[in-house]
Amino acid sequence: MTDIAHPLAVTVTLNPAIDLTVTLDRFVVGTVQRARAALSNVGGKGVNVAGCLADWGVPVAATGILGRANDDGFTEFFAAKGIGDRFVRTAGETRTNIKIANLANGETTDINLPGLEISEGTFDAVRAALLRSVVPGRPVVLAGSVPESLPDDAWTVLAEDLVKHGARVVVDTSGAPLARLLSSGLAIHAVKPNRHELESAVGRSLARREDLVEAARMLIARGIGLVVVSLGEEGALFVTAERMLAAKLPPKTVVSTVGAGDSMVAGLVAGLVEGADLERIARLAVAFPASKLDRIGPHLGPKADVEKLADAVEVTSPVA
Repeated sequence: MTDIAHPLAVTVTLNPAIDLTVTLDRFVVGTVQRARAALSNVGGKGVNVAGCLADWGVPVAATGILGRANDDGFTEFFAAKGIGDRFVRTAGETRTNIKIANLANGETTDINLPGLEISEGTFDAVRAALLRSVVPGRPVVLAGSVPESLPDDAWTVLAEDLVKHGARVVVDTSGAPLARLLSSGLAIHAVKPNRHELESAVGRSLARREDLVEAARMLIARGIGLVVVSLGEEGALFVTAERMLAAKLPPKTVVSTVGAGDSMVAGLVAGLVEGADLERIARLAVAFPASKLDRIGPHLGPKADVEKLADAVEVTSPVA
């Protein structure tokens, strides 16, 4: 397995997947259709984040849980990208997720299969691998869903370990695992919900920008340092206790939205690694997914192109 001695960032994926993306000229439910293309890529939120960070030039390691029976694609991916492979292998196969990319409207339909059966011993092995990777002040990304065989507090357990060791914890998850984390009182450095995930977290509709900012500040009052609310074509909001920025780029042609949110997290982490201020973090976090939208798989565009996109991001500080 590939590894690197001193990663500047670490990602964790408890429920990775092999993403099979099927591209159709037009997706019509209940019909027989001929695909334009089909492409298989390794995936899972933390894996996608690691892939984009590696393309950006950040030394990054990835850990989590993989099925031993079909880990070849992941092993090859980590080696090709120069990503430190610190995954724990267990019996069985990593799940396959099917993504249907509809060229007619730029939308992607996801069909996610169940994950591996994870034992307590395997989870403890991930905890140990993660703690060996922690360097105080460096970002660790906890990303994606929790397998059904693990309790909802799995991310909270890992986050508590990391906070105790001084890591800057960045979270991108949803549902009950996110709710458990947000109610834990832990000093999480950043979370990246979309509108729906933030609505679920606070238990009410958030139709207006003012509502989103108010909800983000509720999370900050619970101990979160930065809340990034991703809004699709509308860009994203970046909220701290002191500031609120809105950042967006003009809409562009979309091949696949798979991994767009993950690349936003990668942009955020890239900014943290370089010690950037909030505006630079916002520019990178919006430019990364814009670069990603015309690519299938966990790949970022050329660095110079991403920097051009970052320069073009419209950043404002509206009164919320």
